[in-house]
Amino acid sequence: MRASFIFSEVLTGLRRNITMTIAMILTTAISLGLFGGGLLVVQMAGKTQQIFLDRVEVQIFLTDDISATDADCAQETCATLRSDLENTPSVVSVQYLNREDAVKDATERVFKDQPELAELVSADSFPASFKVRLSDPERFGVINDNFENRPGVQSVLNQRDLVERLFSVLNGVRNAAFAIATVQAIAAILLIANMVQIAAFTRRTEVGIMRLVGATRWYTQLPFLLEAVVAALIGSALAIAGLFTAKNMFIDDVLSEVYQANILARISNSDVLLVSPFLALVGVGMAAVTAYITLRLYVRE
Repeated sequence: MRASFIFSEVLTGLRRNITMTIAMILTTAISLGLFGGGLLVVQMAGKTQQIFLDRVEVQIFLTDDISATDADCAQETCATLRSDLENTPSVVSVQYLNREDAVKDATERVFKDQPELAELVSADSFPASFKVRLSDPERFGVINDNFENRPGVQSVLNQRDLVERLFSVLNGVRNAAFAIATVQAIAAILLIANMVQIAAFTRRTEVGIMRLVGATRWYTQLPFLLEAVVAALIGSALAIAGLFTAKNMFIDDVLSEVYQANILARISNSDVLLVSPFLALVGVGMAAVTAYITLRLYVRE
């Protein structure tokens, strides 16, 4: 098999069907770009989840009688709760906040940038509470089951529920990207099939001659398969370049404040590099399989 002949046939096929080739490259690039974007969202969600899980606290709010009369958690009910919490497995630390501490936390941290709301906070706005940090946030159920109905406990708040709401939004973005990528991939597959059929039809005479002089089916059909693979490779390269461009020129600027506040994990160039080989493999594999099936089904001679 002469490599130079195969190479020249591939270039000839790409030039003959230039509009179809360009359409296939662009469609493949868009579908792979969206697929890569979905993978990046998955990576960002995983890193962001770890950031928030490291901060997750269980907050146990106490009843009004303890909040009003036990500023130091010295009375029996409050002291017993604190001792039992500290002796619970997987509990790392227990912090008691009386009403004054809760007001200070709200005005200096929660409403730091909203002074008009901070002025509305009064001593009776918040109950006393325990802030409990766990070595494993998944162990929240232990705290909830053992302390929710204890005397002196008003309610138990698990911040992990709030974190999961954030991830439901990220998962929605990821699913939307994958759904659009799937539609684009179907379009790319149809374009690949059409391109292979048209290329084979336009060169049917020379292929027929080659078959008459003894060329194998694999030898005559390989150029058509390689045309699809080359177009897919170019589309993959465009998709990867597009992800780098979008990350460095748009996403970093739009999410800069969110990154600085450590609300979302940063998407780095290393993350894009990590997904790049998968995009190339998916693009080439999709093109090769589609072209092979098309040739087997529609090009029998």
